[in-house]
Amino acid sequence: MWSSRSPRPALKSLVGAVLLLMTFALSACGFQPLYGRPQEGALSPAEHMAAVRIAPLPDRIGQQLHNLLRDRLNPRGQPRDAAYELKVELVESRQELSIRKDETATRANLVVSAQFFLQEAGSERILLRGLATSTNSYNILTSQFATTYAELNARKRGLREISEDIRTRLGIYFAGLGNATS
Repeated sequence: MWSSRSPRPALKSLVGAVLLLMTFALSACGFQPLYGRPQEGALSPAEHMAAVRIAPLPDRIGQQLHNLLRDRLNPRGQPRDAAYELKVELVESRQELSIRKDETATRANLVVSAQFFLQEAGSERILLRGLATSTNSYNILTSQFATTYAELNARKRGLREISEDIRTRLGIYFAGLGNATS
């Protein structure tokens, strides 16, 4: 027989209690949102990132990454008096996969790597260095136009992933910098 009482109110109260407990546990362990407001007097990671000047990058792929980084780090435009300078070196390679009997590839990986350096403006002192890599696959089709478009799409995805990776690493660095000065 079916009972007219539903276990849902008990389940809802249990879930609510667990969420409340997790909130207290996170606040007790020193959890702080990455892009949140730091302690009094310290700059937030977003304010530090707004003071980063991105050095020009060569070629079209470099211009695309430069624009993505500018949108993510300083959406209001390049700072006039930058406190930091970000230099990036890009390398792109292609790996053919799925080789047919006639030795033509039907699939490829586009690997984009970016080695980046964060420096103090006006000096050569490196504050942070890292390597961001993205691998994106695409099909090699019989239509040259479709293959070119698929490769461009893979490149765009890779550059977007790299720019997000660099932004996250800079945010973590600047969040630690803000905590160290307080």
